[in-house]
Amino acid sequence: MTQPEEQCVLAVDVGGTTIKGAVFGEDGRIRHSLVVPSQADDDPVKAVRSLCRRLRDDALALGVAPAAIGVVTPGLVDEVEGVVRYAANLRFRNVPLRALIGDDLELPVAVGHDARAAGVAEAVGGAARGLDNFLLLPLGTGIAAAVVVHGVPVSGATAAAGEVGHIPVYPGGEPCTCGQRGCLEVYASAGGLARRYARAGGTSGLDSRAIADAVATDPVARTVWDDATRALGTALATLTLTIDPARIVLGGGLAEAGALFFDPVRDALRAALAWRTPPPVLRSAFGAQAAQVGAAVLARREAGLPVPDAWGAPEQVPPAD
Repeated sequence: MTQPEEQCVLAVDVGGTTIKGAVFGEDGRIRHSLVVPSQADDDPVKAVRSLCRRLRDDALALGVAPAAIGVVTPGLVDEVEGVVRYAANLRFRNVPLRALIGDDLELPVAVGHDARAAGVAEAVGGAARGLDNFLLLPLGTGIAAAVVVHGVPVSGATAAAGEVGHIPVYPGGEPCTCGQRGCLEVYASAGGLARRYARAGGTSGLDSRAIADAVATDPVARTVWDDATRALGTALATLTLTIDPARIVLGGGLAEAGALFFDPVRDALRAALAWRTPPPVLRSAFGAQAAQVGAAVLARREAGLPVPDAWGAPEQVPPAD
């Protein structure tokens, strides 16, 4: 093992399907990454701790010294205490991640919410750079939001701020796994879109990207796509009137469809705001890596290291489709 010559930070994004880890160099570039299944072990907490130890060892083998680690998860996350209060898909309940990983690695540990961490990344080096008030919605298996007000990601009274996937956009509509009906997540998440498409008679097993490709020729795909973009536009109007963001940033697989997705979402948002101009709606600069970059930023802050403007930014920020 070589003697470390420079500092790095470790970043871990814990998802319902995979755990993604990365070593970020001082310049904000990824030096090394790895991915493991999050459900491969009967104890998902054990899987996270194992990946964190492996990531530290890999960093040392590269000749870089970890200064801190950032770990982000979905669910109800108490960032002050470093505890994941509840994350259904991970089977986490009152997991003291900061204490556990800190004991394992003997490093400073920042624990955060994945969507809020993604918002931090976009603010530092992405589509919300330089803004103090904005919304970020990663549209994945579910939908959560980073609500950034006066430069601070809002966590709320119970660490549940940003659970916008459960805004009822169609009252009395289709049932959601949360127990409500008509939730945004039922219609506009990648998982919800695929389930509605299959139930409506579409080809089983198609993901959101394949459904987007079929919109021009498949009436079922067109119907569920229109429902999704209209539902999202309605929800964004509610959020705009509540938060008054300077910008809305959308990420996830649906956002990768470009104008096919953004044009109808912007139209629906504009139609729902009769008396005011809607905020610009842009595509995430980091895409699926946003939460991981945000975890790295949190780690640098935890270690007391500077986070320069545009640290970790991609080579080219995607245009606003």
